[in-house]
Amino acid sequence: MAKGEGAESGSAAGLLPTGILQAGERPVQKESKKKNQLSICNKLCYAVGGAPYQVTGCALGFFLQIYLLDVAQVDPFSASIILFVGRAWDAITDPLVGFCISKSPWTRLGRLMPWIIFSTPLAIIAYFLIWFVPDFQQGQTLWYLLFYCLFETLVTCFHVPYSALTMFISTEQSERDSATAYRMTVEVLGTVLGTAIQGQIVGQAHTPCVQDTNASTVALEGANRTQSATSLRETQNAYLLAAGVIASIYVICAVILTLGVREQREPYETQQAKAMPFFRGIRLVMSHGPYIKLIAGFLFTSLAFMLVEGNFALFCTYTLGFRNEFQNLLLAIMFSATVTIPIWQWFLTRFGKKMAVYIGISSAVPFLILVALMESNLIVTYVVAVAAGISVAAAFLLPWSMLPDVIDDFHLKQPHIHGTEPIFFSFYVFFTKFASGVSLGISTLSLDFTGYQTRGCSQPAPVKFTLKMLVTMAPIVLILIGLLLFKLYPIDEEKRRQNKKALQALREEASSSGCSDTDSTELARIL
Repeated sequence: MAKGEGAESGSAAGLLPTGILQAGERPVQKESKKKNQLSICNKLCYAVGGAPYQVTGCALGFFLQIYLLDVAQVDPFSASIILFVGRAWDAITDPLVGFCISKSPWTRLGRLMPWIIFSTPLAIIAYFLIWFVPDFQQGQTLWYLLFYCLFETLVTCFHVPYSALTMFISTEQSERDSATAYRMTVEVLGTVLGTAIQGQIVGQAHTPCVQDTNASTVALEGANRTQSATSLRETQNAYLLAAGVIASIYVICAVILTLGVREQREPYETQQAKAMPFFRGIRLVMSHGPYIKLIAGFLFTSLAFMLVEGNFALFCTYTLGFRNEFQNLLLAIMFSATVTIPIWQWFLTRFGKKMAVYIGISSAVPFLILVALMESNLIVTYVVAVAAGISVAAAFLLPWSMLPDVIDDFHLKQPHIHGTEPIFFSFYVFFTKFASGVSLGISTLSLDFTGYQTRGCSQPAPVKFTLKMLVTMAPIVLILIGLLLFKLYPIDEEKRRQNKKALQALREEASSSGCSDTDSTELARIL
């Protein structure tokens, strides 16, 4: 760390004139830095706020597809419509919510916190109804589509302001990076918790299946009707119980976040910034080169992991034959990811974020190849699951750790523009969610075309092969494309240190009582 600090000090002279740097060398510098330091309690309270999105997202990502097909007994085509439209709508709501947040005034609670507080109770109601099987059959598709889209809208009203909150908990880059590491650790714990709750509760109930998957459609429907209605009802109740437990966790985490975190406004924002139309903000954000290159790279890598997430339960159940083990395999992946999050935080601090991207995300490729080539073996599958969790941890941590660097770079080039943070975060989520919706819709449709049998104890060979390709080869190709795009990302460690020093000078100049309008104009022009 000493080397890094020395490098930062040496890079400042090339950015700002001596007179402006000297203006900030006052006792207020140490006081400002101390004020922006976050306690461990603050970081933990902030980190806990990331759990609701991950707990619910993990349950929906891993279990909604198999729930719709085998428990609610929605046909594969309708299930693909629900998954695609739900994800696509979820993607659209991100920039819409970002627009509304950018127009929100600052209140006593801040600008972001009111969104988190008021969306929570409605979100948990909608989430519970997703996992409820209505008595009518005719409108089931509309039921799940309505409440899935409603929940995704409400959870967006929670997650977009929470993501943007990263920029408002502290003006210190190191403090934000540290808080982000706390957040990623808790979010991965949230995925472990979501996997454990949903998987273990649902795993206790055995969904009845049909042995003869080669029977005609009429015979298959007759066999379905003769299956134990009690067993199916127990499975449905198990999903409702898991939904109730997860909804309770959602509320508790939202309360801790609200009570333990306070928003901070940038000094230069309150003194120098001017209001900006939202669509102009979109044009500025989407024309910022580092941002476009960052989201392009993470678009492909995130899509790879989402393909694995969406099809993993079906892959384990039908291709590998581990019907009663897939929830434990999920736990192995997520537990491994939780343990390795602090290791990746140390790695990116020591070797840089771009190096962490190359090493961390590419480490999944050998294990995906092994899964594609090996025969069904439970012990080997557990080993691969633990190893794959290492790459999952990097995929969790790095996007949210690198986005603040892009925003800092934007602020240096546009020092008079404020309120763009929700746009940066919401459009990043928009692109990844929309792509994941397309991928899940296509993957579910491909299962329909290859002859997927609802509630079958086994599936035809084409279905098994399709699932293997969706979980192994397709993600490998997407990861390789994403890593090639990261070569174009311009913010390396040296650039990051320069931006940090220049931003610190900008904040000190803005907060200094002796700063004249001429000096502020000169500073903005030079930056």
